[in-house]
Amino acid sequence: MCEHCTRREFFGMGAAGGLLLAGAAWSYAWASESPPVRARGKSRIGVLFTGNPQPADRNWGADAGQINAIRARLAEAEKRLGNIELMIGESRSPADTEAFLDQTGQNAPILAINVENFALTRVVGPILKAGRPMAVFSLPASGHDWMYAPRWLRSGHRVALLASSDYDELERALRVLRVIPMMQETRILLFPPARGTKAACSPDEVKKRLGADVVAVEEKVFDDLITAADEAAVRAEIEAWTKGAKEILEPTAEDIEKAARVSVALDRLMDQQQADALAIGTCMGWLPRGFPCLGFARLRDRGLPAACEGDMDSLLTMLLFQYATDKPGFQGNATFDTARNALWTAHCTAPLKMDGPDGEAAPYLLRGHSEVGGSGCVPEVQYRVGEVITRTKLVNLDTILASTGKIIEVPERAVHGCRTQIVTEVRDAATMAANWSSALETEDAMTLLHRVVFYGDHMQSLRHLANLMGLQVIEEG
Repeated sequence: MCEHCTRREFFGMGAAGGLLLAGAAWSYAWASESPPVRARGKSRIGVLFTGNPQPADRNWGADAGQINAIRARLAEAEKRLGNIELMIGESRSPADTEAFLDQTGQNAPILAINVENFALTRVVGPILKAGRPMAVFSLPASGHDWMYAPRWLRSGHRVALLASSDYDELERALRVLRVIPMMQETRILLFPPARGTKAACSPDEVKKRLGADVVAVEEKVFDDLITAADEAAVRAEIEAWTKGAKEILEPTAEDIEKAARVSVALDRLMDQQQADALAIGTCMGWLPRGFPCLGFARLRDRGLPAACEGDMDSLLTMLLFQYATDKPGFQGNATFDTARNALWTAHCTAPLKMDGPDGEAAPYLLRGHSEVGGSGCVPEVQYRVGEVITRTKLVNLDTILASTGKIIEVPERAVHGCRTQIVTEVRDAATMAANWSSALETEDAMTLLHRVVFYGDHMQSLRHLANLMGLQVIEEG
């Protein structure tokens, strides 16, 4: 067994199999043992009410009661989300808007509330000129300004439209708007090589387009953390995983101890480096020391995305959705069954808390890794049958591949493929399979194969996010 190989290298594919060793093509900033202290503040969002309140019984516009309801729902959302700071203002002229933008600071995205007919179109110029991402919330009959938002988008501005009587859409707007400043404060750790699309594997491009920092970690740094792992924490991790498991099949006590030690070390690494996400390009090389899969599950459950096989596209996808939905993603391989109009997703690492950190943990088995003779210790997580899911991936830093489905089967005990498996009914499996990854110009199997699954139908939020970030959406299937 090679100690520093990827899965495809392990099985003899390597470069001859089309593997894109993207990490070799890029230089990385390397993580220091004493990273600078980071002051994680709340993400500031400007909320701008445009125009004057209108009478409740006539005219096109929002009345005082509606505006009070909007303000109350915004206050509720600010408290509920916890990591945003709303700066609320009013504008009746472009000069008012300019003054408001100065107050919010240079990078704050804007939520514009349509209050009076054609007031938004009169005052929005400075926001568009500044290139600020802007979500427009428009109640029915609050004015005709809503119809200009798609026109601004088509003109190249980053604008999302939420035209609805549902005040909960205000929270949706804040969730997608906060993604942009949160990405700009993100620190990603990478054990090279990075893999995926060329742009996603470039720290410079990730910084330029998304604002996140990517720093590399040397294997020795982590080896030292494994060796120094707190024994009491390792014992607690072993106990938690073994007591919580429905069944323990292949793993030996040594396998579980090694995986638990890696989990504790990963937790320490993320805290030490003050990191928000992790990608490991040498997962399979860790086998002699212990599998990272239990640790990945723990990190994702804590709200810290962790990607297998150095897959930067999947990692960035998990970050976008974590920030927008507070839910972790299940990164996995795809395989089709057109006879059942179904798409499977399978991998040997998966979060337990797909509903988010405060949700219930899914049932799981402890299994050996399916592709290396059943050795090691990985979770086989049994997700909820009947759950609607969104399957997606950001690729090339400019395109989101997305589809929805419903989980129709989860095996009692997985065979063939990776351990955690879901079978999802999709709209048109045959068309989906025929067009799979057609937007990608690569022959690398991993880059073509992986998608990330999230509980819930997030297509509307995804489209809003794409509009605000200047991304293209391609719906698969």
